[in-house]
Amino acid sequence: MINLTTKERMLLEDEKSHEELCVSKYKDYASKATCKELSNLFSSLSQKEQQHLDSINQILNGTIPNVNSNNQNQQNSMQQLQSNTSNMPNLQNTAIKTYNENDKMLCQDSLSTEKYVSSTYNTAIFEFSNTQIRQVLNHIQKEEQEHGQKIYNYMNQHGMYN
Repeated sequence: MINLTTKERMLLEDEKSHEELCVSKYKDYASKATCKELSNLFSSLSQKEQQHLDSINQILNGTIPNVNSNNQNQQNSMQQLQSNTSNMPNLQNTAIKTYNENDKMLCQDSLSTEKYVSSTYNTAIFEFSNTQIRQVLNHIQKEEQEHGQKIYNYMNQHGMYN
């Protein structure tokens, strides 16, 4: 059983509310996206955010989740992201609009959310004295950055960046 300071508990409660918002937002966005690929991306992100929420709840309940079993999955995910990025066509110089404006807004909002959430984890990591909790929060932060990269890659592939 771990003992959290008042400040640590407050930071975790903030992260919990961020994760709850992300789960809800991505579930909603999965149903609102017109592109099937984007809908699937949002569904996947919602599931990952639920895992983050579960980890935060475990810490708040006094146990430290084991994220080491996910290290191989994380390495595979990063390799897949790098592969997807290198095979991506450069659509920035084309005049063809290949996206729905509503989908673009969903992506912009999601990318902004990921930037913010990742930054809050960065702050929280420095406030915890327990090394294992810091490692869990760092693991979640890295996954949040991967989420942002996936959203960016989708946007770039569909000409949403000009």
